[in-house]
Amino acid sequence: MTEDVINKQRAFGKFLAFLRRPSSRYSLGFLLVAGIVSGVVLWGGFNTALEATNTESFCISCHEMRDNVYPEYKETIHYSNRTGVRATCPDCHVPRDWTYKMIRKAKASKEVWGKLVGTIDTPEKFEAKRLTLARNEWQRMKSSNSIECRNCHSLESMNSEVQKQRARKQHEMAVEDNMTCINCHKGIAHKKPEGMTEEDEDG
Repeated sequence: MTEDVINKQRAFGKFLAFLRRPSSRYSLGFLLVAGIVSGVVLWGGFNTALEATNTESFCISCHEMRDNVYPEYKETIHYSNRTGVRATCPDCHVPRDWTYKMIRKAKASKEVWGKLVGTIDTPEKFEAKRLTLARNEWQRMKSSNSIECRNCHSLESMNSEVQKQRARKQHEMAVEDNMTCINCHKGIAHKKPEGMTEEDEDG
């Protein structure tokens, strides 16, 4: 064996000895493996909990959503239609991309706070805040170019030949003016709030 190979074997042996060397109670190798296993378990647990919050059943587990916006949604084509394809709460309100999903979850903590302090815990309080809540959501959707809508719908794949004339014209204008879905489709899954301005309608 060459001296180079012998030196590499010695270096590897020293590394293994270093990993076997105890800290106060455990070897560094054990601590490294335990750290990796713990990391995998914690990351798996975090993702499992995260996905559990991305279900319709979780979204309507609080009465504020179940009693106010959920019944409205059940009357729309996104809930029941001829093809049997249903868009649930997270399909429209939670981005799929991990980074944007985390940002959305962080912002959702305000909603949890609202639940805890009772900001919208009665139908009357909810209606009083509905326009503000809707404006926040419209702005979020505009800033993401309505990405949640575009996960299922795209102007490029629409067959304009089978659309009604008004819809065809509006979609052509949307392409020309670089508009996004929420510019025109407010109220598609929930009723429009009272007190909307012309800017709310057009923007």
